[in-house]
Order: sequence, then structure tokens, then C-alpha cells
Amino acid sequence: MTDSIDIWHMPHADSTSKAPPKQPILGDIDRHLLAEGSHLHAFAKLGAHPMTHHGREGVGFAVWAPNARRVSVVGDFNGWNGHRHGMRLHRDIGVWELFIAGLEAGALYKFEVETASGETLLKSDPYAMATEAPPRSASVVKGLFDEPALDAAWISRRQQLQDRHAPIAIYEVHLGSWRRQADGGYLSYDELADQLIPYVADMGFTHIELLPVSEYPFDGSWGYQPTALYAPTRRFGAPDRFRAFVKRCHSHGLGVIMDWVAGHFPGDGHGLARFDGTHLYEHADPRLGRHPEWDTLIYNHGRREVANYLLANALFWIEEYGIDGLRVDAVASMLYRDYARPAGHWLPNAHGGRENLEAIDFLRRLNERVYEKAGGAMTIAEESTAWPMVSRPTWCGGLGFGYKWNMGWMNDTLRYISRDPAHRKYHHDELTFGLLYAFHENFILPLSHDEVVHHKRSLLGKMPGDRWQKFANLRAYLGFFYAHPGKKLLFMGNELAQEREWNHDVGLDWHLLGEPDHGGVQALVRDLNRLYRSLPALHALDCEAAGFQWIDCHDHDNSVISFLRRGKHPADVVVAVCNFTPVVRQAYRIGVPRDGYYREILNTDSRFYGGSDVGNGGGVLAEPTPAHGYAQSLSLTLPPLATVLLQPA
Repeated sequence: MTDSIDIWHMPHADSTSKAPPKQPILGDIDRHLLAEGSHLHAFAKLGAHPMTHHGREGVGFAVWAPNARRVSVVGDFNGWNGHRHGMRLHRDIGVWELFIAGLEAGALYKFEVETASGETLLKSDPYAMATEAPPRSASVVKGLFDEPALDAAWISRRQQLQDRHAPIAIYEVHLGSWRRQADGGYLSYDELADQLIPYVADMGFTHIELLPVSEYPFDGSWGYQPTALYAPTRRFGAPDRFRAFVKRCHSHGLGVIMDWVAGHFPGDGHGLARFDGTHLYEHADPRLGRHPEWDTLIYNHGRREVANYLLANALFWIEEYGIDGLRVDAVASMLYRDYARPAGHWLPNAHGGRENLEAIDFLRRLNERVYEKAGGAMTIAEESTAWPMVSRPTWCGGLGFGYKWNMGWMNDTLRYISRDPAHRKYHHDELTFGLLYAFHENFILPLSHDEVVHHKRSLLGKMPGDRWQKFANLRAYLGFFYAHPGKKLLFMGNELAQEREWNHDVGLDWHLLGEPDHGGVQALVRDLNRLYRSLPALHALDCEAAGFQWIDCHDHDNSVISFLRRGKHPADVVVAVCNFTPVVRQAYRIGVPRDGYYREILNTDSRFYGGSDVGNGGGVLAEPTPAHGYAQSLSLTLPPLATVLLQPA
């Protein structure tokens, strides 16, 4: 193969060659935008691209390595010999380039980098759009797709699907452990499309959220330590099969959200660390550049080329693969210079503060570009602090995200539901406190993967009491979760009442569905999704105070709460009552805003879900008895450890 390949490259400054320079791959505009850090399609110019150059077919290579003494392209085509295909340096932008005629898509390659000190590094391409399957780490030549990922019809639908007034119910998935082959192997992207997508659609979710799919070397990182940010992982198939998976999601009406890691990266030798022998992508000072909790390297977001690399990557996934949303991982670690650092182990900003001003600026630009350029795509922040206005526009001082995970609600309510019911009355505020700030942001309520690993136990495992009470507690909590203001996110397995903690090395325990208790929880989640999506009162004003009103939040002695959910239309009303004790409460009176018959539209204690079937016989008539500030009220039978939803007929 080597003999059939022809190359040209311009001599770098140290060369004594008298050969006249040839036309470079990168034009003046590209070089200007790269120098400026504003090339939002940098992925179309840097990396490896099949092309026709001066009438010859081949591959153009370009890589940013401004401090290298020499950079060469190496691969199977030249015996991995760094003296065969040296690259030419554009000194003004620090980018090396080379065109190799006769080379085709699918070729394996890396960059051999000779540092200023004479060290030789073998690096994968930061812009590689395909890689070998781990543990191998060579980059693979792959061009951009010929056809757009999305059509106008889906883009228009996406804008409605992801609006803050729309129902958003997200199924969070780790592709490697949702289900496995009989021999323990991974399902392919095609097999996942055949099995996962119809399941998620049948369960009534609106979106699939994927734990990171950018290529990563270590399975145990779950994808949160990527080394090839532009390449879908080969674990499940080739890049075109991942693109087909996304298209299949859209054909079933499902949006696709991708977890996106823009705060840090691993220190693997073939990756970004010390890419040209210097701290190119990361901060040089470990007090800024190394994450002490994860032992990873932190991007230097203040360097324009690094910010450009990440901003272009965000748009790449949306434009090339049709991704509908980016959930940005670990935003809190990006916002604070002292995150997870003791005193004396962090550097203040230029004003002496702890805020990471460069990362804040990067996040704002990220959100501005996505919402400006990406046709209805959304961004979501996993942010665990009280940083203000995370999901508010940048023009009014916000970070510009579309949504924010409500980590405070999750922590408080999981702590509450894990308590023995006898003690819950002393911790009633853990259940109600979240409503004090529920509308400060556009919140998503996350019952995520982080809560069912590392000895935290599964959702079912967190529940107190005997087996019956565990399932009843879980069903009551899920009912409360769907009735509470905020968009929804449920990690895979939670809908099965998985008994063990999540293990990324094996599939979910699907055999549990043969047991009525587990099948009942699955049926409940399916019905909750149906109600959440079909009733505007449960979703239209998720992010606005007008969509919620307490009936009674003070009955701590009985561990009961009751509230109203409202839609935009006055007729859109749902009454929610949650009894978090195993005691049946007869003639429990709550005030309601109108007279007439109230139909019981959901009861988590129903026998169809594995409950004891205590309830209100399908509904109850309001009585002219004042209660809770209303002229009429309902006298209810509250099932044990249950959530009941009622709707005026």
C-alpha cells in the first residue's frame, strides 16, 4: 500500500529544501478564524479529511501543535515511520498540515510529535471523527457526512418538543449495560435501535439521554473521561451506525440528549495531555490544571484555541449526528477554582475571587452559540450549587442554559423517603423545602445514575420497611416525582424497581419483570408518563409559580402533603395527595378550588401496580365544607404509602 501513496508537504523553516511551496490545505479565512478562536466548524478543517487536492484524491491532515519541533503523520501506510510523512507548519496559528495522495477513509493514523526538548510523543488526533475500538487508540480517517443529519420537519418539531411548556420525560441510559448479549457482549447500535428505542417509546418517555458516547479508554469511567471528543465510541459499532441510531429515535418521536464532558479530560499518553510537549489544552499549574477528585486534567477555557475546540465540538454533535440536547457534565467543577480543593491548593482569579471567570465566559458563549445556531437544540446543566440564573439568558446575567438539574430537590427528597415512616414527621421540610426555589430555574428533577452506584443502593434499596413497604414507598415516591413541578429524568432500571445497584459491566435484571411487584412499578411509570404528557396541568407550567399551589404542606404529624398543579387554562387542574405513612387515613379532608366530581386518575396503591387497592372508588364528590381557604372540600380515603391524583370531571 505504501508504494501507491504520494505526498506533498511544504518544508518547515528548518528545512534546506529549495522546492517551491504548494497551495496549502487551509485557506486564509480558515487560518484567520482559527487564530481568532471563532471557527465554529473547525472540525471541517482540522483532523483528517478525504479530499481532492490539485486534482488528486487523498487525505488532508491538520493538527494544532504550536510548540512542537516536528510533527509527522504515521500509520499502517508508512509502517508507523515518523520520518516518511513530515508536516508543514503555519507559524501564525501553530497548525501543521499535510496532504497524502492515494490515502482513503478507514486508514489508521496518529501524529508523531517531536517536542522542543527532543522527546517523541505518539498522539491520537484531537479532531478524529473515528477511532479504533478500545483498548487500541489509533485514529481512523473519516470524513464528514454527505447529507444533513436532520430535516426541517424534525427541527420544527424539536423546538416544540423541548420547549419549557412541553412535557419532557427523559430516560437516562448507559448503552453498555441497558441490556447485554447472552454471552455478555455489548449490543450494537443497530441492536439497541431495535430493542431500546421501541421500549423507551412504549414506556412514554419523550427523550433518551445517553451517558457520554465520545470515545473513552476506560469502561469504568462510563464515558466521563473521553479521549476522542469527536468520535462516537466503537464499542457498539461504526459512527454511521450511531447516526442511524439517532435517526431511529427521531422516527419514534424521541429526542436524543448526550452527556457532554467539557470540563476535564484524562491524562492518557495518546490523548490531549502535554500534546506538543507543553500544557497545550490544560493549565500548566496543577492548582488550576489537575482535578484532585478525579485525577483528570482541566481544560484551559481561557485559551481561545481550546475554547474553539470545545465550542465546535458542541455544534458538531448537533449538526453531524442530529443530537437534540447536550447535558453538560460537572458544571459546578467548572464554575469554581476551589472546587474540591482545600485552602492553599487553588489560585484566585484576577479579582481575588474563587469564580473561574474564563470557564464562565466559555459556558455563556457555548449556550449563545447553541441557541443561535442549532435550530431548537437545548443545553442542560448538571450544576450542584446555588449559582444564580444558570438557566437564564446571558443578556440578563445568566449562564444561558435551557435547563438545570435540581440536585437539591433530589438530595432532600431521597433523604426523606429513605427514613422510617415513623420518623418522617420530624423531617417534613425535606419534602417541602424544594418549593421555596422550584421556579428560580428551569428545573429537571433527576433520579439519575449517580444515585444508584457507589454503595448508595438502588432506589428500591433505599426504601425502608419490609418488602411490601419498600415497593409501596417507591411507588408513592414516583407518584410524587411526576406530580411535582419540573421536567423528569429517570435512570434505566428505576422503572423496573431494580434491587441491586447499577453495575456497568452487566445488563439490567430484566427477569425481575416476571414478578408482579416489579412489573407493577414498570406499569406505574408507563401510566405516569402517559398522564404527565397528556395533562397540561402536570407539565405546561413546570417552570412557573402559577403552575403550583399548596393545599396543605403543614401536616407533618400525618406525613401527608396535598397540592394543586395547574395549566395555562383555568380548567387544567390536578389535585395531588401523598401519604408517606403505612396508615390508611379515612375521611381525610382537603380543600379544592371548585365543586363537582373529582375523578381519581391515578392511585399508586392500585392492585394493577402491586398495591393493596385502597382508594376512593374511582372518585369523590366535593362537599360544601370549607377547608384550606376553599369553600368546598373532598373527604378522601388515603391509601397507605401512596400518591393519589384527582381531576375535576
